[in-house]
This record gives sequence, structure tokens and C-alpha cells, in this order.
Amino acid sequence: MNLQDCIKFANENPVCFLATCENSQPRVRGVLQWFANESGFYFAILSTKNMSDQLHKNPNVEVCFYNHPAELGNAVSMRVTGKMEFLDDPGLKQKAYESRKFLDDIAGQSIEPYLEIIRLGSGDIHFWTMADVMKEKQLEHLKF
Repeated sequence: MNLQDCIKFANENPVCFLATCENSQPRVRGVLQWFANESGFYFAILSTKNMSDQLHKNPNVEVCFYNHPAELGNAVSMRVTGKMEFLDDPGLKQKAYESRKFLDDIAGQSIEPYLEIIRLGSGDIHFWTMADVMKEKQLEHLKF
């Protein structure tokens, strides 16, 4: 396993699950990853959401990417653990808005002022398959 394998898997399976922590209570939700590259895993979120508040208070997260196979025996999960960072990059924010502009109609207003770009730029990654059910403690991990 190398970082390119992880980037490819994340970009091919962008619907993922992101876990935050509010006080001592875990909070998990399905999210859409924006993209991944050598600098990390990127998400465009809205400041009006509870997730934004939770990440500002505690940036520790775990993201689980899953390939959603037709047969459970082909299931692959990739878990990415680390600290989310908020990026103040007007260019990235504009690109994210252009790719998420369809949300304006759903929200009934422009989401642009509420967009935040977050990145999981370092941490730990490991894959898991059904064949690993009894070997979780021996799985290969990649620090990035």
C-alpha cells in the first residue's frame, strides 16, 4: 500500500463517513469528499452545520471510505485518522462553490458565504476487507 493507492481509492469512492466528537459523544455522518491528492483529503462543508462547530472545537476525525460492492465478500474499507484543518484559500473556496452550486436551489439561497474548506492532510491510513476479520491488529498502516 502507498499513498497513491489511498488517493485513488478515496477519489473512486467519495461518499464516505466522517466521525467527529462532541464532548465525549462520537458523531458520524455520510459526507461527500471533494477530492484527494498528495496533500490530503479535501471536503467542502457549511459553517451552519453542527459538524463545523464540532471540528472547530476538536479537529480529531476518522473518515471511512467504502467501496459499496454488490457482493459483501468484495467489501473494502479505508479508514483515515488525523486532524482536520480549515483552509483559508479563496481560490479553493471558489472552485468548491462552483462544484457545489446546485446546493443553492436546495438551500433556497447561495451557500457561498457559508462554505468552508477542510483538509485531512496528515495522519494514519489502513485498509480493511472481510479477509481481515480476525487480523485487525496486524493490518498494515501508512502514515501520511
